[in-house]
Amino acid sequence: MKSVVCFGDSNTYGHNPINGERFPESVRWPCLLQELLGDGYKVIEEGLNGRTTVFDDPNDDWKNGVDYIKGILCTHRPVDYLVIMLGTNDMKTIYNASPEAISAGVNEIVSRAEKVMDLKQGYVPKILIVSPPEITEDVLKGPFGGSFDERSIDKSKRLAGFYKNVADKHGCMFLDAKMHIKPSVEDGLHLGPEGHKGLAEAVAKTLLG
Repeated sequence: MKSVVCFGDSNTYGHNPINGERFPESVRWPCLLQELLGDGYKVIEEGLNGRTTVFDDPNDDWKNGVDYIKGILCTHRPVDYLVIMLGTNDMKTIYNASPEAISAGVNEIVSRAEKVMDLKQGYVPKILIVSPPEITEDVLKGPFGGSFDERSIDKSKRLAGFYKNVADKHGCMFLDAKMHIKPSVEDGLHLGPEGHKGLAEAVAKTLLG
């Protein structure tokens, strides 16, 4: 059985934009991915609300993705596939991060993942870098309007090209999520059920080639 670790933020966790709770397994994209891949695969959910690539949350110092990627991978090894979808939280105004800086964070996560897996399991998993869905104008009038602004929206539209460069550098697979899905109108940030379904289908198609 091949293992697939899905490393992401609240959209991988399954944050429900309507009530702030967690979607059930019947909705969350990693669980739907499990169904699509079948019994030959084990999909492991590693989503955390607020997780960034390399930036320290001033309130929660445990949401920095780069600090946890090694431990998470070693917890679940052997790991055959690693799906990384991060960057949305990096676009919060508090971090003032450019698309270049955000993609550099993804690059660092990939580098650490490669090194620790080569050392601990003797091979590097196949890695899929997912550029997250764009942030829409709905975020400005939703519950997260105080954390994101027009610049955040603009960055989310330009991020994919920088992520593709990281993927090419490391020989990773790449998926531009905004070509397949959009966030909910409730908050312009989190996926609704249709978004989860569309993302699961896109990821499955990419992994299976």
